Amino acid sequence: MIIWGIFWGAVLGSWFGGYGDFGPFVGGILGFFAGLSLRWAIRSAIRTELQAHAARATAQPARAPQAAPVAEDRPVAAAPVPHAPPPRPTTSDDPRDVDDTFWTGELTPQGLPRIPELATASAPVAARTDAPAAPFEPRKIAQPAQPNPVELAVLAAKNWLLGGNTIVRVGLVILFIGLSFLARYAASAGLLPVEFRLAAVAAMGIALLGVGFRKRTDKPGFALALQGGGVAVMYLTVFAAFRLYGLLPPFWAFGLMIAVCAASCALALLQDSRALAVAAFAGGFAAPILLSTGQGSHVGLFSYYTLLNLAILFIAHKRSWRVLNVVGFVATFGVATAWGALKYVPDHYASTQPFLAGFVLIYLFTAILYARNTPTKLGKTVDSMLVFGTPLVGFGLQAGLVQPFELGAAFSALAFAAVYLLTATMLARRTQASWRLLTECFIAIGVGFATLAVPLALDAQWTSAVWALEGAGAFWVGMRQARWMPRAFGLVLQVVAMLAFMGGVDSGGLQVAPLPLANPAFLGAMLIALPALLLAWWLRQPLPHSGSAWAQGYARVEVLLPNPAYLYGFVFWCLAWWLEITRRVPGLEQGQWPVPVFSDRVAELLGMLAVVLSAALSMLLGLRTRWAVATWPARATIGVLALGFVAQVVDGHRVLSTPAWAVWPLVLALHGWMLWQTDRWQAAGTEGPSAHSASRFGWFHAATAWLVTLLLADCLWSGIGKAELWRTSWAGVVLLVSAIAVLMLLAVWAGRGNLPAARAALRWPLNPHAEAYYWLAALPLALLVFGGALLAAVHSSGHTAPLPYIPLLNPTDLTLALALGGLVFWRRVLLAALPPPARSGGVTGRHALVALALLAFIVINTVWLRVAHHFFGVRWDASALFNSFVVQTGYAILWTLLALSLMVLAHRRVQRPLWLVGAGLLGVVVVKLLLIDLSNAGGAERIIAFIAVGVLMLVVGYFAPLPPKSPPKAAAPAEPAAPPLAPSQPETLP
Repeated sequence: MIIWGIFWGAVLGSWFGGYGDFGPFVGGILGFFAGLSLRWAIRSAIRTELQAHAARATAQPARAPQAAPVAEDRPVAAAPVPHAPPPRPTTSDDPRDVDDTFWTGELTPQGLPRIPELATASAPVAARTDAPAAPFEPRKIAQPAQPNPVELAVLAAKNWLLGGNTIVRVGLVILFIGLSFLARYAASAGLLPVEFRLAAVAAMGIALLGVGFRKRTDKPGFALALQGGGVAVMYLTVFAAFRLYGLLPPFWAFGLMIAVCAASCALALLQDSRALAVAAFAGGFAAPILLSTGQGSHVGLFSYYTLLNLAILFIAHKRSWRVLNVVGFVATFGVATAWGALKYVPDHYASTQPFLAGFVLIYLFTAILYARNTPTKLGKTVDSMLVFGTPLVGFGLQAGLVQPFELGAAFSALAFAAVYLLTATMLARRTQASWRLLTECFIAIGVGFATLAVPLALDAQWTSAVWALEGAGAFWVGMRQARWMPRAFGLVLQVVAMLAFMGGVDSGGLQVAPLPLANPAFLGAMLIALPALLLAWWLRQPLPHSGSAWAQGYARVEVLLPNPAYLYGFVFWCLAWWLEITRRVPGLEQGQWPVPVFSDRVAELLGMLAVVLSAALSMLLGLRTRWAVATWPARATIGVLALGFVAQVVDGHRVLSTPAWAVWPLVLALHGWMLWQTDRWQAAGTEGPSAHSASRFGWFHAATAWLVTLLLADCLWSGIGKAELWRTSWAGVVLLVSAIAVLMLLAVWAGRGNLPAARAALRWPLNPHAEAYYWLAALPLALLVFGGALLAAVHSSGHTAPLPYIPLLNPTDLTLALALGGLVFWRRVLLAALPPPARSGGVTGRHALVALALLAFIVINTVWLRVAHHFFGVRWDASALFNSFVVQTGYAILWTLLALSLMVLAHRRVQRPLWLVGAGLLGVVVVKLLLIDLSNAGGAERIIAFIAVGVLMLVVGYFAPLPPKSPPKAAAPAEPAAPPLAPSQPETLP
């Protein structure tokens, strides 16, 4: 309603051209007071109707529930329940408050009067034993429907006419109408000069004031109505004399307005009339606007408003008239806002700033006085409009004043924060608990302005740092006071600080700063990390709270935050060091690009070292304080090391280069120490190392073995690079050699613990992680060895420069032999393990043995291919090798030798399947001779192939002509004979 009053007042003011640019503002202010008065009237009318409705509802009897059963078919009247008397309307003991009855009573949150509680009543009821007792349902009172705008207007008019002294109010209306008719008639007839007419109207107003003042004791309602009419007549008379007829100069008209306002205020205080005071100050605030010519000084305007506001502050010291405070607040800051938007220039700053500061302080103390004079059961009343509206509107105007000045808004925010925090400190010294709510409001406002001052003065990094520290401080206050809202505010500030910091970091994460450590990037990230770690420390145990529903809901969320908060702080700790490592310094010459402090290679190594050292420090913290989450970063170091190795390889750097050779041993040693401490922590917390914990943390040990494999290969590649052997077979088998070496090491070293008894006698890390090494870590390496051996056998030509090629003694053949031997040895370790590792049947079964046999067959065949390439000049190409009769002849002889070996071995070991494999291979040789070798007409290779194969087949026929018989199965043990029957025992048929 007030908003609509302001809106239509502004519209009408814009249509009335007498005030120029101030028309809409004048109309809006007048519309505000009109809407406010209309709302009061409507509320009073609604209250009257609801009280009447409640009184009628209490007069209607309600039926009581049926009494206890009595004798059958004998009605017995229930005992009558006396009616509760209807509530009497509350009236004031002071007869002077008749005119202000619409200020009394308690309102609902929607601004409507509360319905009085009804007393339950019941009437005598006849009961029968055969009739079941009906459940008693209390009568529901229907809520009144919300009135529409037309009904509201009718209710407002009705309330004004019928509320209080109706005859007096009607008479005032008729008197105003008559005076206006008299003035119009006299003006049209020219009977009296305008000065006399205005003087007569003013005399009538003075007479109303005089009569009303004399009757203030006998008939206070009548007297206040007359005085209100007199004040209105005086205001309108001065306004007409100045604006409509031009009879008064601006100075005299303004002085008369002040006099009327002062007299009205004195009468209001003397008679304790809130309505009269509101009317007096409304006219007082409207006077300079109504009498404005557009040529006045803003100093005079704001000086006059300062006097009015000081008068309101004086009244607030004596009376708790909230509506008067609201009138002054809206009028003062509304006019100030309008003047600032239309007339303010930077040259007015010196003459405007003191008035704005004075207005803010006046309404700050007005809010305190109102709270002091309005106590409740829950403490001092807080006027939200004055408490929160004053700093918001005041700072908005202040920001407009200091806009031309650098950091003006920031220092203004700090000044507001200092004022409100100082006021909160003064209120906190009062030991009464009733001031707690107002004190907390001022603290919240002060903290909010301090928070706002940071981004207004600093860049993103410093802003985020200050906000993070402020969030930690707010959380600490909430923790000490067992209150959830400051703690929630502190956590939200942490998130906002993180977003602000990340938004200010360059896309590449590179900061330009001349000083180490003392730069915004490092300090900003560090000042986010440290408060987060501190919050995580405070959150280790559930914190107390008030026990409300909101507090309990927050507590359920808060208990989930300790671990994420610590990890969040640890990440920003590492980020701070990374930003410092990647820092750049400004160029020495103008226009020169910033120069990085460290090269990319060194920066990667230092970043890796910083993270691992930070994880080690976190591990120490966790061990000393028994804080589990502090040990978690140690588990991520294997990922950091792997990432550092990949980045190093991508950039073309090696482990043995400077300074990597010094960094890698250090980080590996720290990583191993953290693995050891992690296992100790796990063993101490779970009554010894369980199988589940060993398998869970065994992956970290396995990943370490894989990283060692890559590091060993990188070291070998360094030697290849220095010897310039990249285009030889030496470079092709580096990774395979590294994997074979680590696989053999794991099989020999960790294989000692493949039995529980042997494992128990070993030291860490084999106890309890032996299986993790010889199974989890070795399985991927075995697959790598198998695949690498297959690729090396097929693709490696055996180029051994600068050394000559020697069959079986070259890097390729030796590596393949080591691969086969390593796989066989590792498989035997798994076969001997008790209990066997989970899901290891694929490695220890027959399929793995067949795969190894096929790999050995391929390796032996490729040995002959490399011999043919180096000694017989066959080009290392698949088609050339296949079309070479030398290669085919060699294959025929080689396969026959393999078949001979298999068949003889099978015959001696009585292994029929193995003999069948050799026979099958021999059959393949015969088919190849007929299909491929026979086509070499006239070649010596064909002759050699047929003769050699024939001779070897004769040897086979001599030593193992037939497959060995399968060994006889062991006979099942015979069942023991039944004992003979005893002589006295009869024999029975089955």
